[in-house]
Amino acid sequence: MGLILDSTVLIGAERKGMNARQALTLVMDKVGSSEVGISVVTALEFEHGIARADTAERRETRQRFLDELMSAVPVHPVTLAIALRAGQIDGAGAARGVRVALGDLLIGVTALEAGFSVATANLRHFGMIPGLDVVVV
Repeated sequence: MGLILDSTVLIGAERKGMNARQALTLVMDKVGSSEVGISVVTALEFEHGIARADTAERRETRQRFLDELMSAVPVHPVTLAIALRAGQIDGAGAARGVRVALGDLLIGVTALEAGFSVATANLRHFGMIPGLDVVVV
């Protein structure tokens, strides 16, 4: 089983003082997955956190984490197929009064398109994406 990691998993690990490789090892040991990647949206969310860091030291630590992560796992792009599927899911959900944050929707649909599960600490959003296998880490 492959996994797409949500930023909540990575941010939680970084806040605990782990580097990216330690975080990946922890997730892989816990879930038993050998194929792990991230969405380009996860990279965007992490970069956002780097820009918002309140100290230079925290910014550098976060940047090292992201650089190490991107060198260790594949970064999946948002393709046309992902965009169209996300639009269909978002439209159908909106018609029922259900909305999923765009970033989470794109990450979840990236996992669906790859035939992977998503690893997250945010079951509320990802649980609303039809057909997505969610692994709470």
